[in-house]
Amino acid sequence: MALMVKNMSKKMGRLFFVLLLGLGVSLLQVKELQAKEKLLVVTSFSILQDMTQQLVGDRAEVVTLVGVNEDSHTYQPKPSDSRKLAKADLVIENGLEFEGWMNRLVAASEYKGLRVIAAQGVAAISMLGKDDHDHDHDHDHDHDHDHDHDHAKNEHQHGEYDPHAWQSLVAAQQYVRNIRDGLIQVDPQGQAYYEVQAAAYIQRLQALHKSMKSRFDRLPVSQRKVMTPHAAFGYLASAYGLTFVSPQGVSTTSEPSASEMAHLVEQIREQRVAAIFMENTGDPRLVEQLKRETKAKLGGTLYSDALSEASGPAASYLEMMQHNLETLLTTLE
Repeated sequence: MALMVKNMSKKMGRLFFVLLLGLGVSLLQVKELQAKEKLLVVTSFSILQDMTQQLVGDRAEVVTLVGVNEDSHTYQPKPSDSRKLAKADLVIENGLEFEGWMNRLVAASEYKGLRVIAAQGVAAISMLGKDDHDHDHDHDHDHDHDHDHDHAKNEHQHGEYDPHAWQSLVAAQQYVRNIRDGLIQVDPQGQAYYEVQAAAYIQRLQALHKSMKSRFDRLPVSQRKVMTPHAAFGYLASAYGLTFVSPQGVSTTSEPSASEMAHLVEQIREQRVAAIFMENTGDPRLVEQLKRETKAKLGGTLYSDALSEASGPAASYLEMMQHNLETLLTTLE
């Protein structure tokens, strides 16, 4: 009896394919139809990919444009990125002018679907009127660079607000709500699932923030000033009462001039910066030069704009934040 059922199942499967072929549907198209059973969600960079994956489970395939340990500031879209967007059911990006290349890529791909701005509704940190080397620094210096550098700088200009809002575990909760709402809009049948997943994820974000804040609150004021290559940690600084000194501003496309480096060395000495930290997407030579000239303590590596590989310490957003905060505390406590 079981054998008979199995044979009938095979015959029905063959009949289905014959009918499709008879309607002019190729085998390649059949495979594409089968693959399309899941939503395809495209995110702009790896941190958003992980946040989205926490919500979708097996309901969607989530791919990213800028991968792990890659720098979104200097990223150049590839033809394969346009093909990803053309097939996408949903696109999720940071916003706050972080992805300066996204609008051109969307236009090239002719993607017409929903675009979720993950940072929508976040209390953004203004870049206007900030000192050249504090943690909210705008990277639009008045240097005498050549035309090509000016063009690259303008391509990655972030504008009025610091875009690195994911570095706040509180702001990240708004990211999750925005991603959840976008998923529900394109997949209303999964609403209950997305709501449960988002609520559980937000609870984990809240728990980590609460436990870390209590530790940072105990730090002496003299141990609250650090340096990183570029100003990706303004939201983290605001959340935990720290001050970040950053020679490159909010974008890694800008390099400090010799006079700025001299000013920064003087600033680090005068303000008694407690430690200098590397970044996973930054140039370590800048940090090493400052360490040599200031004798400041060298901390570990912080993850700013990208996750680590799966075997690294920042394979997920929560792991990244845990790693960054623990790394800071280990050096400063």
